[in-house]
Parts: sequence; structure tokens; C-alpha cells
Amino acid sequence: MEINFNRHVWEGWTVRDMIDELEGNIDLIMKNHSHIKPFKSKYELKKFCMDNQPYYKKHIPEVVNYFSKQYKIN
Repeated sequence: MEINFNRHVWEGWTVRDMIDELEGNIDLIMKNHSHIKPFKSKYELKKFCMDNQPYYKKHIPEVVNYFSKQYKIN
């Protein structure tokens, strides 16, 4: 499934914007350079994304799918 990075999520924020906001922190976590342990499941990743997205605290499937593919998280 191809990700639509330009899909509007909330008040001017797109899927790409949400990914850009989370990418640095998730990269640190997955490289074990954070106090948060690397995610072992897609559920853990989903929860982190929802809790740490700016303003919008609902599940965005494209964001979770992007990171789960990038870091091979099932």
C-alpha cells in the first residue's frame, strides 16, 4: 500500500508533517539512544505516535505504517 504523504490530517497538518515531527525521536529510540526502549510491536509504535504527535492524538495509519516498514516492526 502506497502512503499518501500529502493527505490532510488536521488543521493544515499532513501525513508528511506528522512523520517529520516524530522521525528524530523514533530514530533515537530505535537506535537505543533514548530512555525509551526500542519498540517491539506495532502496537507500542502506534501508542507512541498517538501520544507524541503535535495537537492530533488519534491514530494515523500512514504514520504508523511508515515507521513500521522503516524499522521492520510487526
